[in-house]
Amino acid sequence: MPRSVNSVASRARRKKVLSRTRGNFGARKNVWTVAKNTYEKGLTYAYRDRRRKKGAFRALWIQRINAAARQYGLTYSQFMGKLAKENIGLNRKVLADLAMNNPQAFEAIVKSVK
Repeated sequence: MPRSVNSVASRARRKKVLSRTRGNFGARKNVWTVAKNTYEKGLTYAYRDRRRKKGAFRALWIQRINAAARQYGLTYSQFMGKLAKENIGLNRKVLADLAMNNPQAFEAIVKSVK
């Protein structure tokens, strides 16, 4: 019995990878083995950086809260400690948004913990 090869699916698979490596330099966009390695490496970077993004946003929120809290004579750590002591359950994302977009509400929170 002759060997069965599914060339339609193989070609489609290769075409999919090559289309996703469009825009890369040189052989990375049109040579199958190089493009495949590029594509797989890109997927690992994407996976890693989806997680790193969360940490980057948390760092940004902390900087914004710190800058806003210092206007009222508190450091970030003092402010967060007092929030915890008062059982105010606002997360960093919400606090940073208030500090940026609604300073009056943030000031009310600071006054409630002082």
